[in-house]
Amino acid sequence: MRTSQNRRSAIKNIIAGTGAVAAAGTLSAFKSPEKKQMPYQLKGNINHSVCRWCFGNIDLDTLCGAAAGMGMKAIDLIGPDEWEIAKKHGLFSSMCNGPGVAITNGFNDLKRHDSLVASYSDLIPKVASAGYKNLICFSGNREGKDDVTGMDNCVIGLKRLLPLAEQHGVILCMELLNSKVNHHDYQCDRTDWGVALCKKLGSENFKLLYDIYHMQIDEGDVIATIKKNHQYLAHYHVAGVPGRHEPDDTQELFYPAIIKAIKDTGFKGYVAQEYLPIVKDQDAQIASLKASMTICDV
Repeated sequence: MRTSQNRRSAIKNIIAGTGAVAAAGTLSAFKSPEKKQMPYQLKGNINHSVCRWCFGNIDLDTLCGAAAGMGMKAIDLIGPDEWEIAKKHGLFSSMCNGPGVAITNGFNDLKRHDSLVASYSDLIPKVASAGYKNLICFSGNREGKDDVTGMDNCVIGLKRLLPLAEQHGVILCMELLNSKVNHHDYQCDRTDWGVALCKKLGSENFKLLYDIYHMQIDEGDVIATIKKNHQYLAHYHVAGVPGRHEPDDTQELFYPAIIKAIKDTGFKGYVAQEYLPIVKDQDAQIASLKASMTICDV
């Protein structure tokens, strides 16, 4: 039986303040009138991460300290000028930021290849030198290009970069994004299109970033899709549908089952929280992050 009522109560209690946030930004243990309760112990099956941009009103040093304090291992979508802050807190950069190129301007456009190849050629060695592996990239918007043309263009551009990525052990990860709600006209908006691109490139250094929120919106059938295509999926993002908020029982995805399916594929990478907190207070946001991570700890 699902424990949705328990999950809802836990999140409400945490955000309401039953879990105090320490001055350093980490969560203290919960207290009851009778005795001090033990903090939640992670099961150790999932490598948890958090996307930096979703918590932009919290300075990076505080966010990293809080994430490390609650047992997270990594932080997503930070660049070279931020890596040292994460390292100070013992956090890995689980999905490195690209070179600041707009999501709409990707590898499906031949006119942008020279600029993209130059930018990524500069960044790939930096990612490897810092000890990281995953580097985000995007298809770009269709802008009138059909799926075959867009894919062929992506192959041409990415093949120029893959030798360098293979040399440095860096995985270029194209993110799957929905084109229905958030990223209208984005081309890599279905898993089968992304998987077909992986097969055409034929390299272990090109894979997909499977964003569960985005793919629920555009295609659904999340668990079956993950099971079928997991060898092409290098990384996962988490958020609730609808609304892109906390992955709790107010939305249509049951994350414990989804994350268990990911675990059962033998996945050893990172699962990152990429939701927009409903609460605005910084301490409440950190408490919300811990509650959302706990839901995804299977």
